[in-house]
Amino acid sequence: MMLKIGRRGILNFFTVCVIGAVLAVGATTSAESGGLTFEQLAAVRSVASVDVSPDGSVVAYTLNVPRRPGDDADGSAWRELRVVSVPDGVDRVFVGGQVKVSGARFTPDGTRITYLAKRGDDEHTTLWSIPVGGGESRQLIAFGTAIADYRVSPDGTRVAFVADQPSCEKRKKAEKKGYSQEVFEEDWLPKQVWVAPMPAPATVIPDPSKPAEEPEEPKALELEGSVFNVRWSPDSTLLAVDVAPRPLIDDRYMLRKVTVIDAATGEVRARFANPGKLGDFQFSPDGATIALISAADPNDPAAGRLMVAPAAGGTLEDVMPDLEAHISRFAWRNSDTLIFVVAEGVETRLGEVDLGGQRVRTHLVSGNEQAGLRVPIMGGLSLSRDGMRAAFTGNTPSHPNEAYAFSLGESAGLRLTDSNPWLNEVALEPQEVFRWRARDGVELEGLLIRPADAAARGPLPLIMAVHGGPEGHRSNGWLTSYSAPGQLAASQGYAVFFPNYRGSTGRGVAFSKMGQHDAAGKEFDDLIDALDALVDRDIVDADRAGVTGGSYGGYATAWLATRYTEHFRAGVMFVGISNKLSKGMTTEIPLEDVMVHSQYQPFTNLQFSLERSPIFWVEQGRTPLLIAGGTADKRVHPSQSLQLYRALKLAGKTPVRYVRYPGEGHGNRRAAARDDYARRLMRWMDHFVKDKSTDLPPWGLNLGDDDGGDGEMGAENGDSE
Repeated sequence: MMLKIGRRGILNFFTVCVIGAVLAVGATTSAESGGLTFEQLAAVRSVASVDVSPDGSVVAYTLNVPRRPGDDADGSAWRELRVVSVPDGVDRVFVGGQVKVSGARFTPDGTRITYLAKRGDDEHTTLWSIPVGGGESRQLIAFGTAIADYRVSPDGTRVAFVADQPSCEKRKKAEKKGYSQEVFEEDWLPKQVWVAPMPAPATVIPDPSKPAEEPEEPKALELEGSVFNVRWSPDSTLLAVDVAPRPLIDDRYMLRKVTVIDAATGEVRARFANPGKLGDFQFSPDGATIALISAADPNDPAAGRLMVAPAAGGTLEDVMPDLEAHISRFAWRNSDTLIFVVAEGVETRLGEVDLGGQRVRTHLVSGNEQAGLRVPIMGGLSLSRDGMRAAFTGNTPSHPNEAYAFSLGESAGLRLTDSNPWLNEVALEPQEVFRWRARDGVELEGLLIRPADAAARGPLPLIMAVHGGPEGHRSNGWLTSYSAPGQLAASQGYAVFFPNYRGSTGRGVAFSKMGQHDAAGKEFDDLIDALDALVDRDIVDADRAGVTGGSYGGYATAWLATRYTEHFRAGVMFVGISNKLSKGMTTEIPLEDVMVHSQYQPFTNLQFSLERSPIFWVEQGRTPLLIAGGTADKRVHPSQSLQLYRALKLAGKTPVRYVRYPGEGHGNRRAAARDDYARRLMRWMDHFVKDKSTDLPPWGLNLGDDDGGDGEMGAENGDSE
């Protein structure tokens, strides 16, 4: 059963620790305020990761704490380290303030929590620790480059970590003299695995009769290629690492292979031919087996198969070959049993399986109600040493990610955190699963949020929010963010629909491959069929439909706004694709594009690439389109946005606007950029979908200074002025 944590523990903690955040949201948190506002959206906190202590008594977690746009110095969210006890829910801030913590883990003896952060005068991300009993953080390892991943050995004596190879002095001197040229995709330095002694706790007093020892320098283990992650064997003698030829994003996506090496010498002991994309990998508790999450084959769009092999080397075997779903997380319960989280359709399941795949047991299924508490969409997974207590992240339609614990032996669960207590006073709109049949008979599903009084309103204006990837999917949990209007739009009278079209994950390998070699074909026809189904069931007004999405969802948006322009009154494309021909040759993931998406080089199929590009259809486009994206996007080059903007502008058939976010990449990280995009998205929809306007709205937003606003948008969009 799932149990609610005692409210007193949560409320007492938040009264002390986060009253500032609650007050910052202000009067808009009252029940009379109605639905979610822009200010509240910008203030939403979420749990990023969890790690349960070896004895299962406490859970360390990291919490994303957004900056307040317009008030705080602009930047990405801070990330705090907190510890919550099980089951009483006493929650303490261990590392807070203006810091970004990652990689928080208990040491094997459970006495300390190690974490990565850049603090004080740190030039790079370094390794820190803090006693579980409380006290000050201590820096353990400061390296010449940022530490990207690390693990403490099970015997507690060493730390293995991954970091870029430092630049040589000759190269540094040349750069100081102005020789800062970049030789594209050639002048990289490899990521290496290093091993260093684990510094003793600060409570250990050195023997004054012995001379102080100089700290031992980290030792690099020489491997051919670049390492991304590292895991220890239970006996602390071996390391499992994932190695790719180069440290490039494309290589990390497509070419990483798991290799077992000697922790002292770097000698290779075993290599595993995981066939495509790679997820997590771990030794079994007895060290005899390696388990990992892999793609089924090189053309599989996502790593979602749970595979095992002898750690000494051998063939990987899929533990559940008939599973039509995607494994996202796993942990060893014992040397014969694995605990896993799997995405199945729009839900998730926490289960366990033996190595032979003969015995599969389900512990939790999201969406079910147990003891008055909804089982959440489950994410990050951690298991206590005895395999009896699991910690995971979880979100539901009524709240973003929180920390949860589950006792496997008792089948009892517990929500540990309440990071946004003010959400309890916000009138959130109902969310439901919506299913439809594509024109060729394929059964599809998505998620629909609409006002509670939708039946009395009649057919509603629509915002269709298309996910990216396309190897991704929407789960039946929290669906609202700066780029996905969800509750924000539903509270303003929209139906908001999140379709999982063919090619999405969560339904197995075959389904995720259904859009391959057919970009913008049946996959986007599914979206038109979804719109027709929503209209046929009197949920949506066919004359008031808008579409938005980012990345591949931005591609869908641009396609629907041009090729299928007659169906949509407005579109908002974010970091989207407009020209398939040039996209494939300007992206940082050209191999991934070919292997798991198009399955051809764009220059070998020129006409097809062009005809499946929104710019091919701009002459017929009549849908007003807002185009937005970062100037530093390496995934979908900013030229994709510029090309479509120029083409639509030259065609002169429909309103178009291009908003550029300086320094942002494939998605906005800074608080102000997120807030700006969320407001522009909704204003564009209100202007063209609800009001059916035909001219451009003012280019500014009236957020305090003269930014070109029209003097009216503040009150309409939840601004304080």
